[in-house]
Amino acid sequence: MGLLIAWFHRPIADYVLERERATVILFRQRGFPLPEAPSTEQGRTLYFCLGIAVASAELVRMYMLQRGMIF
Repeated sequence: MGLLIAWFHRPIADYVLERERATVILFRQRGFPLPEAPSTEQGRTLYFCLGIAVASAELVRMYMLQRGMIF
């Protein structure tokens, strides 16, 4: 799962950022001040790091299962 997130981080980030920008515009039109959505590069970097973190956690979990440290 983590490697898939890391592999497809660009389309995932682009989709989420598009939705976030639309949500920010909607709330601003109704009078709620919200900060700007992150830039495209920030979003892509965030989702890449998230994918690597999930993959690393999966590797640690598999190692611990193999060594009998968790059941």
